[in-house]
Amino acid sequence: MEWFTAPDYWLSRLVLQRALAAVYLVAFLTAALQFRALLGERGMLPIPRFTARVRFRRAPSLFQLHYSDRFFAACAWAGCAVSAALLAGADSALPLWAGILLWLVPWALYLSIVNVGQTWYAFGWESLLLETGFLAAFLGNDEVAPPIVVLFLLRWILFRVEFGAGLIKLRGDACWRKLTCLYYHHETQPMPGPLSWFFHHLPKPLHRVEVAANHVTQLVVPVLLFTPQPIASAAAALMIVTQLWLVLSGNFSWLNWITIVLALSALQLPATAPSVPPAPLWYEVLVLAVAALLVFLSHRPVVNMISRRQVMNRSFDPLHLVNTYGAFGSVSRVRYEVVVEGTLDDTPRPDSDWREYAFKGKPGDPRHWPRQFAPYHLRLDWLMWFAALSPGYAGEWFGGLVERLLENDRDTLRLLRRSPFPPDTPPRYVRARLFRYRYTSWRELRETGACWERTFVREYLPPTRLAGAAQRS
Repeated sequence: MEWFTAPDYWLSRLVLQRALAAVYLVAFLTAALQFRALLGERGMLPIPRFTARVRFRRAPSLFQLHYSDRFFAACAWAGCAVSAALLAGADSALPLWAGILLWLVPWALYLSIVNVGQTWYAFGWESLLLETGFLAAFLGNDEVAPPIVVLFLLRWILFRVEFGAGLIKLRGDACWRKLTCLYYHHETQPMPGPLSWFFHHLPKPLHRVEVAANHVTQLVVPVLLFTPQPIASAAAALMIVTQLWLVLSGNFSWLNWITIVLALSALQLPATAPSVPPAPLWYEVLVLAVAALLVFLSHRPVVNMISRRQVMNRSFDPLHLVNTYGAFGSVSRVRYEVVVEGTLDDTPRPDSDWREYAFKGKPGDPRHWPRQFAPYHLRLDWLMWFAALSPGYAGEWFGGLVERLLENDRDTLRLLRRSPFPPDTPPRYVRARLFRYRYTSWRELRETGACWERTFVREYLPPTRLAGAAQRS
């Protein structure tokens, strides 16, 4: 079938595949370096406890069949190795069928992690990586030109990401309709970056222009992805520029980068395509069968997207083949942070020597300037933002965090930037307090050197010690 392939997208496919492999590599590295404290046998939400109550059919995963910390580490580092091999172009050195299977390996491994990751992996970009990764496995390699059906389905994912996010903004917070959401967003977003302070202090008229441009990019431009070239390329390029603007304004894990990966499917990069034979019949049948399945499954996200009760970041099947997306349907006007402290005093008092734990990404010390971490994902820091919104978001895991801080647990402390206690001297008590944070003004920054100003609100968790600590002392 002559219409089946699109040779002019040969370079676009190459860049897309290598960029996707890089995102996979970051995702697996994040899992390998953080899982013990979050999901391990002694983690805050242990995987064995989850698999004991959730059946394989609901959450298919290798870890449903067997779990140990060593086995998880092996899977995560294997994912890193395969991703690095794909980044280096290993799929191009294999036969077509073997290249497809190689691309399905990181998808299957990451699916196994996400399906047992519980609240630590309840982010839209997890499903987005899986949906993109599964479909991209059928893009082929140097033996065949890119299948146009797969390219258009990748654009369909991008359309749902952007258009769904635009709709949920218009249906959600009134500040999106009033063009005022960016008066607050840069200050209250989950994890500010090094430039977020400056973005917040841009003139308000410019913030309104930003919101209006966002609406155009998410509600108008996605339709142009399905138009002839060069219009589709221009639409994709505009989306890429918008995503890079978001990269500069905050830390959103790999959400922006995977969106850029998807945009490459519509970007026709100038290149001389190599001469390749026609696609084999088995490959055409396989791709069309996968495409038919995904089109059939797409009816649920479409119904959700046009519904007045639209939800965001939900998977419609346990394999995460088709999902719904969205972000910041509502924007907080005030920023709250949970500050965790410990003391060595035998009797905790307000005037005790309370020492603050420093997190890597979330605001803490008002003088500590935020850093750029994305696309690397600091899962604990992100969940601490939700914990500040409501204790209900932290009910499953916050007690486990406090317990491990009281034990000076090595794996947990590795998730932090700094512990105020020596490794052999755990705190006697740990407490948590809620503060309101706001960005300082230009004048305050010059006078104090602090980018944040914080005000105590209330006690979040009273001084707590390990059970039986009194008897051991």
